[in-house]
Amino acid sequence: MSYEIREQDVLVIGAGGAGLRAAIEASLQGCSVGLVCKSLLGKAHTVMAEGGVAASLGNVDARDTWQVHFRDTMRGGKLLNNWRMAQIHAQESPARVNELEAWGAVFDRTKEGKILQRNFGGHRYPRLAHVGDRTGLEIIRTLQDFAVHQENIEVYMECTITHLLKDGDKICGALGYWRTTGEFILFKAKAVVIATGGVGKSYRITSNSWEYTGDGQALACRAGADLMDMEFLQFHPTGMVWPLSVKGTLVTEGVRGEGGVLKNNKGERFMFKYVPDMFKGEFAETEDEAKRWLAGDKNARRPPELLTRDVVAKAINAEVKAGRGSPHGGVFLDIASQLNAETIKKKLPSMYHQFKELANVDITKEPMEVGPTAHYIMGGIRVEAETAVTTVAGIYAAGEAAAGMHGANRLGGNSLSDLLVFGRRAGLGASQHAKNTTGKLAVDTKQVEEYITQALKPFEQKTGENPFTVMEDLQKAMERCVGIVREEKELVEALQEIAKLKVRAKNVKAQGDKAYNPGWHCCLDLPNMLIVSEAIAKAALERKESRGGHTRIDYPNTEAEFGKINFVIRKKGDELKVATEPLPQMPAELQTIISEDSK
Repeated sequence: MSYEIREQDVLVIGAGGAGLRAAIEASLQGCSVGLVCKSLLGKAHTVMAEGGVAASLGNVDARDTWQVHFRDTMRGGKLLNNWRMAQIHAQESPARVNELEAWGAVFDRTKEGKILQRNFGGHRYPRLAHVGDRTGLEIIRTLQDFAVHQENIEVYMECTITHLLKDGDKICGALGYWRTTGEFILFKAKAVVIATGGVGKSYRITSNSWEYTGDGQALACRAGADLMDMEFLQFHPTGMVWPLSVKGTLVTEGVRGEGGVLKNNKGERFMFKYVPDMFKGEFAETEDEAKRWLAGDKNARRPPELLTRDVVAKAINAEVKAGRGSPHGGVFLDIASQLNAETIKKKLPSMYHQFKELANVDITKEPMEVGPTAHYIMGGIRVEAETAVTTVAGIYAAGEAAAGMHGANRLGGNSLSDLLVFGRRAGLGASQHAKNTTGKLAVDTKQVEEYITQALKPFEQKTGENPFTVMEDLQKAMERCVGIVREEKELVEALQEIAKLKVRAKNVKAQGDKAYNPGWHCCLDLPNMLIVSEAIAKAALERKESRGGHTRIDYPNTEAEFGKINFVIRKKGDELKVATEPLPQMPAELQTIISEDSK
């Protein structure tokens, strides 16, 4: 059985912002790096983080500090975050943004020539450095340009990793295949960084692209690593709802950051009704106060449209269910009444173009129809804060694939600074591990051949099922039973359906040749989608409370006992088991920062 063999010190799986930053850091440390991407270099969900990158630069409001950023992040995550990750993130984000600028990122500017920052949901002060509404794209462009000029980084595009390989308890590489030819490739590596992004394709309506099938989380889980916080999935409040062909496409939070308001079909700004008790006193109670804040009155409180994403998504969901939604099942997002056409086109050029081309809506003249879309998972692979190492030596994770930083809910803009901060730390940790690993890498060739035989099984199925049918049924089940609002009977139903789908997935078939075969690719994606879907549903069933992105209608309150634990998923044989882990104890000085009143 033939396959290509490559060897590097560090293998990075995923070439979005986290993967690129990890590869760059490992390269700068002198390691040879293999950078694998499922699609093309530059094609990553990082580009969907359009509104900005969160860092307490203090360029627009000097009151912003890392302490305030830390406090906002912890409160947004309902205090379930790994406090040390949140602290590192808040402290190091400014340096990572300034570094990015030094590498060539072109941010929007203040009149004084500093990096401009905008308001965003959950952030006390204007904190998001941005490039119009194309910030993620600029970050990818900058990191990609820097990475390809490093001599010791080799990029493998349109390559999918199917298995991680271990020598005893040590990682020793990974097996993958070229999507263009179907031929297999064996990577020998002393350390692996997983930066594969999220799990959005387990849902029918999602902002995620086709690549986001939970590959990294499933790879790590099968290799013995812990998954954590999988119940916390973020439904971005504002995705397009019409036309159907683009339903779920992201509408950046930058629209609300620039003053956009949410209205129901009666023309009411409904968010004033949905301010949670923990945020009362921080947000405007009247339209007049909200307008004064937008006009620059620092004594006025923030508009409620800038509440955290979980709150806004649930508010929109409630308005629609109450019959106050827009014609196509969403609500109205209005920026035209707040800014003139020239300013909208300047500050939100992508949104103007997106709605004009895809929905025939001119956002400078009329409101957008928006609704929640599966966007980001706060849960993922459990990592250690300092080095981003998982519970398996030699495997590291960063970006959306990793858990801990965001707790129960992520603040907009924190994803981009997260991937910069922990992408760097993962690359540094992996490079140090690689340097400390001596001797030759021992790969079990018999196991490799078994994995290849397993991957080719769909071609041997004569009476098997269409994999796209199984995938569609999974998406429907997750959307129906594990969506924005959950309850026990539906979660049990989801797990029963997933059990049936796992049996069906073993008998899917692929037709034709291995080259350019999307049906076969779907056959190989399905096991990963089923693992992460089962993990989400099982963790959601165990968390008998409502917190952040996880809402149980049968347990509507936030319970103190559940604020002290994380749910961890571990693979035992063929089963996923749920365990609890206590939250690490936060130092007293950080507890003081969180409890301080907003100023």
